[in-house]
Amino acid sequence: MREPARVGGGANADAASDLPVISTRGLSKSYRRVHALKPLDLTVSRGSIFGFLGPNGAGKTTAIKLLLGLTRPTSGTGTVFGRDIATEGVEIRSRIGYLAQEPRFYDFMTARETLRFTARFFYEGPEKVIERRIGESLELVGLEEKADRKVRGFSGGERQRLGLAQAQINDPELLILDEPAASLDPMGRRDVLSIMESFKERATIFYSTHILSDVQRVSDSLAILKDGKLLAQASTEELLSGRSGGTATYELLLKATSKEATEKLGELRSRVRGLPWVSSLEEEPDAGELRWIVRVTAEAAAEEDLLRLVLDHRGVRVVSFGRQRRSLEEAFFGLVEGGDVHGG
Repeated sequence: MREPARVGGGANADAASDLPVISTRGLSKSYRRVHALKPLDLTVSRGSIFGFLGPNGAGKTTAIKLLLGLTRPTSGTGTVFGRDIATEGVEIRSRIGYLAQEPRFYDFMTARETLRFTARFFYEGPEKVIERRIGESLELVGLEEKADRKVRGFSGGERQRLGLAQAQINDPELLILDEPAASLDPMGRRDVLSIMESFKERATIFYSTHILSDVQRVSDSLAILKDGKLLAQASTEELLSGRSGGTATYELLLKATSKEATEKLGELRSRVRGLPWVSSLEEEPDAGELRWIVRVTAEAAAEEDLLRLVLDHRGVRVVSFGRQRRSLEEAFFGLVEGGDVHGG
């Protein structure tokens, strides 16, 4: 049985391309004297779950509208699938699924009727094949048993699930989701995030949020925005491990086993600080032990030589050693409040 034909066709022409799914250079938007989005350089790789993070009013929704071609940039350029967002919006939107922050439905329709209505904008072909696609979409978001209920009786979580089903009804290569879990209770958020993770095998996911724990749970990469300005773009692992911009942070917990060793720790500190790939060493007492925070510019050298150097210092016991990890909350507020800017 053949699949329904896409209206417009050619959607997957460059699916194997090495081009980033989203790329912007100096993209900005101003409304008179209000700079809603300052020059934005952003790159989103194919097959990722990309969190677009920032407090309310940071410019996230403005950036999404620009990517969708729903408003024109004041300056700069942007591409989606290598196509210009200012001139090729129709072609781009045929390959995207979009979920608005507060999705709206015709409440007199059922979930199945809602998806049937949306599918007709994208597909033409045998009714049976389109209905199969609708059934698959309902099952994907866990609404198969409520498919024929009126939307007016849906809970907030169920409406969000329906929005996700509607956003991916055209089997898009890119899903753009604006605050997909912001208004949900913890269980609803958990369900929506699980659905998003299941979409990863099908599409690149670009979603905005201000909920830090959500980003830490599901995102491969992220960007942090504040007052319309990009503060950081990195993989989630880089941000949490203190690696970004070519640097990494290691943590050593040390214990001197003798008075002599304690007195010679100053010599060891000087030796470590003098290494060409060590950019800083901070020391703080920790319940009779010493914690060293060592920032380096060469991870391989640190992994191979840092621990060995400390162990060679007689009388110093290494309680723990490893790359420092911080919570996304610590990283986020370090950037938003402290100007600790990183780029990727």
